[in-house]
Amino acid sequence: MANVTASAVGELRKKTGLPLMECKKALAASDGDVEAAMKHLREQGKKTAETRLGRDTDFGRIGIFADMEAGVGAMVEVQCESAPVAGSDDTIQFANDLAKQLATGPGAATPEELLAQPSPSQSGVTLAEQKDDLFNRIREVFNVSRLVRFDGPCGAYAHHAGRPLAALLEVEGGSPEAAKDVCMHIIASAASAVTKDDLDPELVAKEVELQKDLARKEGKPENIIEKMIDGRMKKFYEQNVLADQKFVKDEEKTVAQFADEHGMKLVRFVRWELGK
Repeated sequence: MANVTASAVGELRKKTGLPLMECKKALAASDGDVEAAMKHLREQGKKTAETRLGRDTDFGRIGIFADMEAGVGAMVEVQCESAPVAGSDDTIQFANDLAKQLATGPGAATPEELLAQPSPSQSGVTLAEQKDDLFNRIREVFNVSRLVRFDGPCGAYAHHAGRPLAALLEVEGGSPEAAKDVCMHIIASAASAVTKDDLDPELVAKEVELQKDLARKEGKPENIIEKMIDGRMKKFYEQNVLADQKFVKDEEKTVAQFADEHGMKLVRFVRWELGK
């Protein structure tokens, strides 16, 4: 049996956060080598994780990163099994590390591509290894379920009280603070497009026909209906178009007016609710 020193056990415990006996067993199986023991623990953890793949992951965290000066922004969704784990410091760090690496690294089209990249907060460790270590400490399944990156100046905001919500907004001009304020508005709203021109034409056409049918049922003549449509569509646009909505921090102005005041053009956005 390898000579397992107290200092090696202490070092492994500090790196993994695992109980002393688990660290001692891993070192004994790895000839007392700390790095080999960490690899052994990850491999054992993977085997355990495979038996839990069917577990529900209804909780989680949305990691965000935005840097207007560098012209990048990203969001990554991490799902786990319980609310306490979703709010733990380790899970928050992991989610934000994923978002930072996605934004500042070479990019990734899939969670697997991103996980293969280095962790921004842990030298010499990949994000996949960081995820494995997290599982070993907590014994909950973690799924990196979706990701998005914008290559342009961005603002971002995440709200984790209750069901997690997050928004990523690409802009031209403005400031990080102004972009963040609009992201806060996006989270509170149900907009589906930045401007009217960005809306799906079929969606708009269906709404126009719906409003015409409603007017006919009210007994309005056809020549009057055509004149009424613009007014009736105003509410639809306010519900669906970000630029036309009343700004949540000052309902005396629209989001477009707020953006104009800050020299900012709204380019595109993504709004996520965890798991949806």
